[in-house]
Order: sequence, then C-alpha cells, then structure tokens
Amino acid sequence: MLRLGVNIDHVATIRNARGGAHPDPVRAAHAAAEAGADGITAHLREDRRHISDADIDRLSQEISLPLNLEMAATDEMLAIALRHTPHAVCIVPEKREERTTEGGLDVAAQHRHIAPFVDQLSAAGCRVSLFIEADPVQIAVAEALGAAVVELHTGAYAEAWIAGDREAVEHHLTRLRRSAEEGARRGLEIHAGHGLTFDCVRPVAAIPEVVELNIGHFLVGEAIFSGLHAAVKRMRSLMDEARSEAAA
Repeated sequence: MLRLGVNIDHVATIRNARGGAHPDPVRAAHAAAEAGADGITAHLREDRRHISDADIDRLSQEISLPLNLEMAATDEMLAIALRHTPHAVCIVPEKREERTTEGGLDVAAQHRHIAPFVDQLSAAGCRVSLFIEADPVQIAVAEALGAAVVELHTGAYAEAWIAGDREAVEHHLTRLRRSAEEGARRGLEIHAGHGLTFDCVRPVAAIPEVVELNIGHFLVGEAIFSGLHAAVKRMRSLMDEARSEAAA
C-alpha cells in the first residue's frame, strides 16, 4: 500500500506566530494517525522557525507512528538525530532566507560533505533518505552514497499544475516517472513530496515505484476549513484510489 507521511511543521508555524502552546503539533500528529496517516514528518530547521527541539523530544516519545526527521546536513542536526535515532532521517537543502525548501539537494555536487552524514545515521539504525530532484545523476549518486531512500521533489510539478501549464505538468510528471523507475532499479526506496494537493496528487500516487508521499502544508491549510482528520482522510482516499486504478 502507498504510505502517507503527514508533515506537521506548519501547525508549529501557527503556534509560533503568537507564542504559547497552541496549536500543538504533537496533537496534530495523533490526529493524523487516527485519520490514516502511516508516518509523521517534521523538519527541525536551524533557525527553529516552526518545529522546536521540544517538539522532536515529544514526538519521539509520544507518537506510535514512524517519525521521519527532516534536517540539513550540519553537525548540530546530526547530533540531534543521533540522540533520538528516529525511524527515518531525510537530509534536505536549507537556506535561512527561503520560505520553504526550494528544490532538491544537489548530492552530486555535495557528495563529499553528505557521505559522512549518511554513514553515521545509517550506522545508528536510521533509514536515510535524500531529498533530490527527479534526475538520473542525483539518483546514481544517492545510490553510491548508500542512502536507503530518495524522496523526489514534486514542487515544480505541483507549481505547473496550479499554473495550468499542461505541457510543463507532463514534462515534470515524465521526469518523476522515469526517476522513480531508475531509483527502484538501483534498489532505492522511492518517496515523493512537496506542494501536492487534492487536485494534483493522483498522477504521482499512481506511479507504481513510489511507496510513500509526504504532504504537509496543504493538509494543514485544508484543516482550517474541514479539520485535519477530514483532510488527511480525503488525501488518503485519493491516493488509494489512484493506486488501485493504476494497478487495474
């Protein structure tokens, strides 16, 4: 079954806008689990703009679903990951000035820097994922680095969908399909995520090699109108329908 990882970062963003304890991202994680999520994703940024160290402490202790910790390749984040040893660690690019993660990690250019992080996290028992563009060179380097997982960046695809650019949508979708095939051929587990919505999730969910989608900002936004439980359940249903139809 195609898994759904729910990213709860922006529950913390809303909390931090005012300070205090509400809304609680750990409560959101429990609600996502009850609605059918298969895992929880949280990005501990260097500037702590949303998820905090205390959130990671609580998530590690209080949730029953696998925790996927997103982090930059820094010594500080490595030490935190090794202290908690979450089920999975996804190494992502990070810039202070960006509003959200912009594009995939260039593992081809940064392989010497990233290699020790993959090695140490893997040795500690974490499944290491690299958040990359849908590109065969990046996939080949991810395999060479020993990562267990690659997460394909779907942001450009999602933006093309919103813009109504059908040619660009098909271009990016073809790249995602071919990269998923190539990654699976190399023995990598294939995940995908970034910018996916109810409207554009189905074609990505239908890619047979993709085993997990990580979705957050859209679900938190939809929760304002329908509640988080309903938003997660609908996303889960759309994913399942797309996978079932693709297999028929």
